[in-house]
Amino acid sequence: MVARRPARPPETVADIAARTGRPPTTVSKTWTRHPAWPSPLEQLRGRWRLYDPDAVDTFIRDHIDRQAVALEPRRLYTARELEDAGVGITASTIRADLSRSRKGGPRRWPEPDDTQDGANRWYGSTVTQALADRRGYRRSPQQDR
Repeated sequence: MVARRPARPPETVADIAARTGRPPTTVSKTWTRHPAWPSPLEQLRGRWRLYDPDAVDTFIRDHIDRQAVALEPRRLYTARELEDAGVGITASTIRADLSRSRKGGPRRWPEPDDTQDGANRWYGSTVTQALADRRGYRRSPQQDR
């Protein structure tokens, strides 16, 4: 016989934020507006909607937490190679972020580790750190309409 873990009680947005270590506003204003966010349960806790914690965990795993791509730490990668490796960011985004930071904007992508022959290249370890520092899901423009 397979031992089953006891069902977890439903959670409010505040419970989810506390459990995941995220700000309540991130959960309530960003995550809950994502099209894949689980529907609330029929029951309420006071006036607060309740969510199935297993469905929330599935959403976080599939849409929020970036799955680390195994990059060789000492290998140099171009932006196109990073996109092809499936790191979750496009080559054009890397180039745009790099351009913005060079013009005095916020630093969202590190300077290249190597620029030999005019090609910007980053070590796998640099990319891994940069991706760990990036935010996950953001609302798409279609959701603001």
